[in-house]
Amino acid sequence: MRNLFPDLSDTAVMPKRDRLRWLMIAAVATVVLWQVPLGEYLLYPFTILATWFHEMGHGLTAMLLGGNFQKLVLYPNGSGVAISSGRVFGGALGHAMVSAGGPMGPPLAGAALILASRQAKTARWGLIALGALLIASTLVWVRSLTGWLVLPLLGAAILYIALRTKVWVKVLTVQFLGVQACISTFHQLDYLFTYQATIGGQTMLSDTGQISKALLLPHWIWGSLLAIAAVLLLAKSLQLAYRDE
Repeated sequence: MRNLFPDLSDTAVMPKRDRLRWLMIAAVATVVLWQVPLGEYLLYPFTILATWFHEMGHGLTAMLLGGNFQKLVLYPNGSGVAISSGRVFGGALGHAMVSAGGPMGPPLAGAALILASRQAKTARWGLIALGALLIASTLVWVRSLTGWLVLPLLGAAILYIALRTKVWVKVLTVQFLGVQACISTFHQLDYLFTYQATIGGQTMLSDTGQISKALLLPHWIWGSLLAIAAVLLLAKSLQLAYRDE
């Protein structure tokens, strides 16, 4: 069997064709497993991470538009909710942007992580930023036992990889986490095309339902546009990351 890591020096990595293949296999397998009940628990850390990406997208978008990000709640079943208050800039458009921040914030962050993998230094700092944000968000916004237990462990693991492992491990990890961020849009594929959803025992408008309410057009059109945008961000960032490597 061919050794994928013949040289474990600080500059050695898996051949780019093999890396890209395994990243795509992992992405497809993750999305497929998320669509079945058992899959969410088999991938529980990544399920929680996907929900964290999503809810942080809502909360941070609200903050950027002048709102108040109050808290983030993660439920044991892997769902979650971000609570924000206050007026946001842009009126109806601003509210639609906050709703879109959940599905679209993570692919933007994921694309940035994937691009960071082009250089060892930026890959390291991308992991440090993500690990630190996981821990900081737990202290500042998270208000649930599930979040308090899982997020600091994920953050600590990512920081360990950033600070104590070889370059090829950092590169593969930041690319993998970037892909996971991009595909978190598809954590619950039907949610993108659902007008209402039940989260934490409460029925509420879905993200695309909120966008539809603010900007007209059916929710499924917004769901389709968000899904296409997430795929394009993933594809383009991988193309740039592997170009002329």
